[in-house]
Amino acid sequence: MEQPNNTNDEAATLTLRFWIALVVAGVAAGLFGDGLMWIINSVQHHAFHYSVGSLQSAAEATSKTRRLIVLTLAGLLGGVGWYLLRHLYAHQHTDFDDAVWRGEGDLGVEKSLLNSVLAVTVIGMGASIGREAAPKLMSGAFASEIARRFMLTKRQRTLLVACAGGAGFAAVYNIPLAGALFSAEVLIGSVTLPVILPALACTVIACVTAWIYLPNQPTYLAIPSFHLTTSLMVFATIAGLFIGVFSTGYIRLIGWAAHRHVRGGQILFTFPLAMVVLGLIGFQYPELFGNGKDIAQSAFLGESSALLLLALFLLKPLVTALSIGAGGSGGLFTPTLATGATLGGLGGGLWLQLWPGEPLGAFAMVGAAAMLSASMQAPLASLAAVLELTHTGFEILVPMMIATVIATVISHRLDGYSIYSARLPAAISREGVVSPARGG
Repeated sequence: MEQPNNTNDEAATLTLRFWIALVVAGVAAGLFGDGLMWIINSVQHHAFHYSVGSLQSAAEATSKTRRLIVLTLAGLLGGVGWYLLRHLYAHQHTDFDDAVWRGEGDLGVEKSLLNSVLAVTVIGMGASIGREAAPKLMSGAFASEIARRFMLTKRQRTLLVACAGGAGFAAVYNIPLAGALFSAEVLIGSVTLPVILPALACTVIACVTAWIYLPNQPTYLAIPSFHLTTSLMVFATIAGLFIGVFSTGYIRLIGWAAHRHVRGGQILFTFPLAMVVLGLIGFQYPELFGNGKDIAQSAFLGESSALLLLALFLLKPLVTALSIGAGGSGGLFTPTLATGATLGGLGGGLWLQLWPGEPLGAFAMVGAAAMLSASMQAPLASLAAVLELTHTGFEILVPMMIATVIATVISHRLDGYSIYSARLPAAISREGVVSPARGG
């Protein structure tokens, strides 16, 4: 991070025209977030009679036959839909991260819109993929079009697309600070004043706009306020080591699935089959349906048993990788958060046998922050995300930071890739040189 008085915005001059485009992109990101979340909520309601509470409870209340039918239909819809999109719109680019990291910021609007709607529909029907990729892509594609109409430079367009993508991500989770840091830290790779200012402005505008439909509240409700203790500090130090190593394997798994995902007409068979497998596993573990929000919620509240935490910790990464490898398109933010929460909760349960007294949820929050940071290679955005998602955790921020730093350093030294860069057709090295991704 450069000094805060650095005003060298030569890379993307923040002209009045750019700021006007940013406001338009921010409002659009909030509206897109509303629209896509309305779709996913409507689909979940029709698929599992889900309105309030947890998707897990709604799924458990339906018959196993209905769950399997819904997942099978999701597989057929996703398989046919993505096949047609990739065939009919092959000329349009929709890889958001690749577009930003290559400094182009060029995305196809039509394909991005259809892909986003299809993704949230399939996720609403239970596919184990993150929901943040859809609003990020749609907001970025719209910003790309706005940049063309406002005749912005290529560098301004790239910055605008990155800000809009972070804003779309922020809007659906109501996390403006984390969304801005995501734009700067992950997408642009520089937390400088000329980057963070427009990023913050865009995410604030998007989140406030999204309040038209989405509630102004944390994603994870009723999480208690945990207290700082010596036990938690020591646990965070040790947990950071294990999470750093595990996150490397997790990133490689995601990279392997992304680089070997099916192409062409194979998706017509592989994605339905993957969803049938998920539906069958969901007979026993309906928590695996969707992006993993309920998994993290239960872990933060300390409600899950050790056996359940172990099962979800092992299965969630596998079914998510299965969905991606079978040809699905979606995000990884909440699946990664949920995996970290289960790992932290599982480790905390063992730790309490040696040093009792701590609430299990505190360990889950430490694990979630460390896993997110190590997997995204973004400590600031990850810490801010956990705090904003729960509206608590400030008292245990120090152990969260300890685990985050240790896990991220280890993951960075062992591999250097993130869950985003490992999925690219070619990964971009720290020197900016394009080379084959080690994640594949």
